[in-house]
Amino acid sequence: MIVRNVHELDDTERDIKTPNWRSKRIVLAKEGVGFSVHETTLYAGTVNDFWYANHIEAVFVVEGEGELVDKGTGETHLLRPGSLYLLNEHDHHQLRPKTDMRTVCVFNPPVTGREVHDENGVYPLLREA
Repeated sequence: MIVRNVHELDDTERDIKTPNWRSKRIVLAKEGVGFSVHETTLYAGTVNDFWYANHIEAVFVVEGEGELVDKGTGETHLLRPGSLYLLNEHDHHQLRPKTDMRTVCVFNPPVTGREVHDENGVYPLLREA
């Protein structure tokens, strides 16, 4: 059994900070459960392009509001607490938080924690060694 509090991850190698967002990696590939779980806060006023070409991601909005843009269709969705979106077709998307947005994200396959978004917003598919 694994029990963690997200605050235990502050300023550790599992706490990834960028100018646009902060992601605390609660469960990673090394836990061996077939998915990873992250708490990610996207900062108000930022524009974030992502495309998980190698992963399926589900995102649940806990706090804040923003917009999700499907870059393939141009369709825009309002996100607020209680919203969930599933990138079940490796959808290229853009997030535009109106306020700080705190989300819980699940990835399959799980991320290792070593991934870095490339110029297209894609995580490479890394395997745990």
